[in-house]
Amino acid sequence: MTDNPLVPLIARGEADLGTLGALALEQSRVIPADRLAFLHLAQRAAPDAPESAAFFTFLAEGEVLAGERLGAFAAACGVTEAQSAAYEPLPGCQGYPAYVAWLALNAAPAEAVFALTANFAAWGGYCATIAEALRTRYGFEDEACAFFDFFAEPSPELDRLARAALEAGGPNEPRANRYARLLQSYEDQFWSTLSALTPTA
Repeated sequence: MTDNPLVPLIARGEADLGTLGALALEQSRVIPADRLAFLHLAQRAAPDAPESAAFFTFLAEGEVLAGERLGAFAAACGVTEAQSAAYEPLPGCQGYPAYVAWLALNAAPAEAVFALTANFAAWGGYCATIAEALRTRYGFEDEACAFFDFFAEPSPELDRLARAALEAGGPNEPRANRYARLLQSYEDQFWSTLSALTPTA
């Protein structure tokens, strides 16, 4: 797991509600964008790489479920519908879904699988920490934590689909590693951008 400046602040209860609200609002843009990228990857992969197509379809379905859980978190942070509609996304946070979209257009399916799965362990760990902190530090109810619970929960089926896709696809290792490194860098940028919103003492 790479250094993440925001998650430790949340774990200590030091990130303010405005920052948490921005996290919710940024994710409200990331989730639908990633879903469309995964659907496009599934469509591209279907003729020649059905194992990869199954992986991306599963991811797209997961984004729908995650999106259904995000509203309760935003509401707990005090985000109103008017604020959500007027919100201007931060470039540093939207680099991640933009690069996922680039992968959807340009990467070989198995190489996109590799890049995404390399990122999942860190993301799941962040979500587990945030979910616990929201309950213990911020007093959020379970419904408001469900978005992070969803991603923190291990998914044996996703792991199985990823292994099948990688075994069948034979990704180009240098290229796949490059994609994974860049994707992780964009995720780091996401968290760094949000951490800058929290005032320091």
